[in-house]
Amino acid sequence: MPTAYRSGPYRFFFYAGDGDEPPHVHVERNASEAKFWLTPVRLARNHGFSEKELNRIHVIVQEQLDRLLERWNEFFEE
Repeated sequence: MPTAYRSGPYRFFFYAGDGDEPPHVHVERNASEAKFWLTPVRLARNHGFSEKELNRIHVIVQEQLDRLLERWNEFFEE
């Protein structure tokens, strides 16, 4: 599970088997995890994050979109 980015308590990462899906990122903090599609940025699923945290994470994903897409392409195109 390569880490694509870290921000505060959040780790943004990919699962190695995710390459058959459209670009997306998983984010975790403690026991909570969410999945965001990257093009366009939208929540795919949530397990444990509050609405307030999801909004904060959504902003981070938007701000780091170029970096996350670059990391996605680097990892899955090898």
